[in-house]
Amino acid sequence: MTDYLSPEIEAALKAARKAAMKKSSRLRVQMGDTQYPILKLWDKGFALDVSGAPKLRGLVDIYDGTKHLMNGLIIATEAEGDMMHYEFKRATQAQDKAPLDYERDENAPVALIGKAAPSLH
Repeated sequence: MTDYLSPEIEAALKAARKAAMKKSSRLRVQMGDTQYPILKLWDKGFALDVSGAPKLRGLVDIYDGTKHLMNGLIIATEAEGDMMHYEFKRATQAQDKAPLDYERDENAPVALIGKAAPSLH
């Protein structure tokens, strides 16, 4: 048995699927002051809606809501269906604290208690 959908219904289903992907995803890419919602993200790249996505190239920041996930150097690779694919040439995960110059001992104290200062009374 074969099912047949009219072109109007197929177009409406595609539009609804794309709208659901945009709405459910908190991921976004930011280049300068401009932001675009990410439809798919994988380790070597991401995809945006082809209708609203320019051929981005250069340094971008990736966010999940307000949390900064990474920054990366990207190029636009190809449009596949209704998604524009971008590839990371370099991707660096964002850190919430500065890296250490040395190895921290796992049993090191969190803080040191010093002598109390002599009172002037």
